Amino acid sequence: MKKLIQSLLIAASLCGASLVAQAQPATKIAIVDMAKLYDGHYKTEAQNAKLRADEQKAQEELDRLNKEGNALVERYKDLVDQSNNPAATADAKTKAQGEAQKVLEDIQRKQQEVQSFQVNTRNSLQQRLQTFRSLMIEEISKVAVDLAKRKGATLVLDKSGPTLIGVSNILYSDSAFEITDDVAKEINKDRPANAATTPAPATTTPATPAAAPASDDTPQIRFPGATPKN
Repeated sequence: MKKLIQSLLIAASLCGASLVAQAQPATKIAIVDMAKLYDGHYKTEAQNAKLRADEQKAQEELDRLNKEGNALVERYKDLVDQSNNPAATADAKTKAQGEAQKVLEDIQRKQQEVQSFQVNTRNSLQQRLQTFRSLMIEEISKVAVDLAKRKGATLVLDKSGPTLIGVSNILYSDSAFEITDDVAKEINKDRPANAATTPAPATTTPATPAAAPASDDTPQIRFPGATPKN
């Protein structure tokens, strides 16, 4: 009798486990490419255009500052030449030396102004990009998850980013699980009629703006090596 009861309990236990397993929904996976969705979003295209325009303005301002600095350098060199002119009087030499020292200080201040402008501009553009990117990723993720749920998915995976060892998070996925194009249609359904229609090339990580560095064509301030002589 005792063995019979044990057998019945074991059978009931197995049956219960089977019922629990059957009650759990089967895993259905959805695959998205978040980098492609980010790059192809019309808001990203508009933001990139704004950043490029601001970079250009910053570069023009940097060129202007450097031009002013180089004008000061030329002025300094002229004053040095005057202070070293054998034909000049002692008073003229002394006056030229004093003015040269003031111009030299102006050059130093201008260099500091250029450096501060570059750093502040770089930080500002990078912060704008990071803030925008965070908001966009959050917005796109919500749309992707909502769409995946409507399709009955229980797990959503992003295939765009690499792992810590530099390989894709997903080595293979059946195209039947891909919902990237569906999400792209959803997030761009409100695209303005005059918005750009050509998406930027997809990248694993959205690019960071150059933050108005000095280009090869920018006339850098050439700090003079000469100093006034007595």
